[in-house]
Amino acid sequence: MSLTVEQIAEEALSLPSEARALLADRLAESLDPLEDGYTRTLWIDEAMRRRDDIRNGRVQTIPGDEVLSRIRQMFSR
Repeated sequence: MSLTVEQIAEEALSLPSEARALLADRLAESLDPLEDGYTRTLWIDEAMRRRDDIRNGRVQTIPGDEVLSRIRQMFSR
């Protein structure tokens, strides 16, 4: 019996989060290597843009400890 993409997605979404993450990772690894190079290029461009935004003062960074503290406060409510 052949499943549709929608049926597979429904089944996948019913998995525990750890299993979904593993599945997502495996699916991402299976993508066309040529597209992977394109995607990698896009991420490099994005990383450089973000770096430049920080260096030029267009964005303000937040120390990691402060971010984690804020997140913990959000989820402890």
